[in-house]
Amino acid sequence: MTNPPTVLETFDNPHPGRGYLIEHFVHEFTSLCPRTGQPDFGTVAIRYVAAAVCIELRSLKLYLQGFRDRGIFYEDVTNVILSDLVGACAPRWMQIRTTWTVRGGIHSVITAEHGARPAALPSE
Repeated sequence: MTNPPTVLETFDNPHPGRGYLIEHFVHEFTSLCPRTGQPDFGTVAIRYVAAAVCIELRSLKLYLQGFRDRGIFYEDVTNVILSDLVGACAPRWMQIRTTWTVRGGIHSVITAEHGARPAALPSE
């Protein structure tokens, strides 16, 4: 059973003329392995340069919690989050990086980006 999708809310960027970096880190992300049904645990790092609007954090939290009962591979969840967030806020640039807890001795990190990476981004 999957939860209905949560609407990603936005608010007006208070400084739309400035290309500043926004970072959000979600340290308790969970989804389900579509093969085993077992939970996958990870961290989601969201980095973006906003255009006209920014992502509202309460709606982001509820949106991400909607993956708890969803069977989805690491690669897919990373790209689905990127697509949904880009659709909600149309950023100048965005990167989603998921870092997964070691399973079977394998540590996975998946990174997906949208837009041209700004030259003056601070290091990660």
